[in-house]
Amino acid sequence: MAGIMQLLMSEQPILSVNNLSVEFRTRAGVNYAVNDVSFELHRGETLGIVGESGSGKSVSCSALMGLLPKPPAHISENATALFEGKDLLRMKEREMSALRGNRISMIFQDPMTSLNPCMTIGDQVAEPLIIHRGVKRREALQLAIEELARTGIPNPAERAKAYPHEFSGGMRQRVMIAMALITRPSFLIADEPTTALDVTVQKQVLDLLRARQEELGTAIILITHDLGVVRQYAHRVQVMYAGSTIESAPTEELLRHPLHAYTRSLMASIPAMHSRGSRLQTIPGLPPTLRSPVCGCSFKPRNIIGKPELCLTDRIPEMVEHSPGHFVRNCPGCLA
Repeated sequence: MAGIMQLLMSEQPILSVNNLSVEFRTRAGVNYAVNDVSFELHRGETLGIVGESGSGKSVSCSALMGLLPKPPAHISENATALFEGKDLLRMKEREMSALRGNRISMIFQDPMTSLNPCMTIGDQVAEPLIIHRGVKRREALQLAIEELARTGIPNPAERAKAYPHEFSGGMRQRVMIAMALITRPSFLIADEPTTALDVTVQKQVLDLLRARQEELGTAIILITHDLGVVRQYAHRVQVMYAGSTIESAPTEELLRHPLHAYTRSLMASIPAMHSRGSRLQTIPGLPPTLRSPVCGCSFKPRNIIGKPELCLTDRIPEMVEHSPGHFVRNCPGCLA
């Protein structure tokens, strides 16, 4: 994977996100959901974004897709998200609609609520070709059947006539992958694509996604709370906590040399990363509500691995490059 990383980093990124902040302004107050997030994504690369529920993973990617309702969502004025040279955050809805489902696709974490229960599987997989490429319905349906076959759906010609409720969870997720990839997108967001699937089906789905990525050269953002999944499928990892990036590095580097107390706590709580019989650790407490701007180290109240007494309280820790390509929040208490 190291050789792949060197090749990726030698090319211009297909997506470059800088200073992304998202607020939700409601009658109850302001929720600071995402704070100053930046990253790059290269062609054929998988970036794993990891963190607990509420850390800002899905909100960040929904902002890139233009899926956040405005209001109440408000994206910072200085934020940019350059995709093939065009700023996704400044596009008009017509421009974004031409990209979404065409050059950019997204796999949602719950296929049952993402698929239309009143349309056949074949019609749903064919729809992006009809809308974005102007393909006639009969030809689009044939291409949809071929795409379903590539994603491992048995007897695809007959199954294309079925409805979502007639498929298992794993098969519905394969349908979502077929829908996302049928237009050969340059960039794909997979938002926890294996939620509620058992381990065997989870591996099948992720292996399928990787195989299709290698075939098409698609850049993928893989959103997950599971470092074990990232370990097997991502080239780089971005760890998020309380709406901010707290550590980012190539996957092997991050897993061998985790620096931030939150990253180390996540790893300590994963059974697959421990020897049999060793003690598992849990992270106490809950993440902050983010109803007020974070001042100081947001992980201080839950820091039991480092030295919380040394955590910053007067300012947000800055991102620094600890080693080539390995960035971390420079909080003395979390790095101890």
